[in-house]
Amino acid sequence: MLLISGLSGAGKSTVLHALEDAGFFCTDNLPLEMLREWSMIMHTRKRPAAVCLDARSGFPANAICATVKETLAEYEWQMLFVEAEDKVLQRRFSTVKRRHPFPAGVDLMDSIRKERESLLPIRNIADLVLDSSYLTPYELAESAELFWHKPESKSHRMNCTVMSFSYKHGLPAVADMVFDMRFLPNPHYVPELAQQTGRDAEVIEFLQSSSEVKEAQERIRQWFAYSWPMVLKERKQYFTVAFGCSGGRHRSVYMAEQLADWLNREGLALPVIQHRELAIVERRHADQTGVVS
Repeated sequence: MLLISGLSGAGKSTVLHALEDAGFFCTDNLPLEMLREWSMIMHTRKRPAAVCLDARSGFPANAICATVKETLAEYEWQMLFVEAEDKVLQRRFSTVKRRHPFPAGVDLMDSIRKERESLLPIRNIADLVLDSSYLTPYELAESAELFWHKPESKSHRMNCTVMSFSYKHGLPAVADMVFDMRFLPNPHYVPELAQQTGRDAEVIEFLQSSSEVKEAQERIRQWFAYSWPMVLKERKQYFTVAFGCSGGRHRSVYMAEQLADWLNREGLALPVIQHRELAIVERRHADQTGVVS
């Protein structure tokens, strides 16, 4: 279990969101009186958990420390304290136009200084102090994950979807990246292939025999090998790459299937495959026959 504390505006919410995305059960601004009971419940569930306790609780830092130490003696905890420089906190509060939650200050800078002073006892017992002054939200989230990650833990993976679509029915609104495959040889104009799809063996053989298709595949793979590590640094939780062609049945389907297989084999992602136009055809068939294709 992790206990998160720190200065208002330093990035505690960013840390909690990162932990929640990583599978933690997260609670923000838990009443101090409930910490022991909350810890007992989380211990029983045997699930990673994180809770944020800070000046908003209304208790002085000494009282928070005493309760935390009492809880630490009974349950296995680690504490992360997040802070930032005064001038950085001042700029952040001025930007969001929110009132500082520490009540004793006469102005913003006074509240920041008094909160820092009041939380010093908590900072002194923290296992790690993170200064977010010059970190982006992504870098702060990464630092928080590294704090609890075990060496054997897997690195962050996004939920990746690879889809195909037809330009006749418009671009998919969910797509983060789109590749236009209409320049490739079109199996639709081969009579025996027209009613098949990019998942059928004869269409696959037709497309794989094309040098243009092979080069397009290689260039797309090179682009993903180059860009994927940087995309992961953005800490997106969902990413959709879409392949489009005229009818959404042949070239886009084939390329989507091939890329998904490559991403899986390379260990870059465990993609979900969606074929928008094929799904529409299958739903119509099911409505007409009562049988799902």
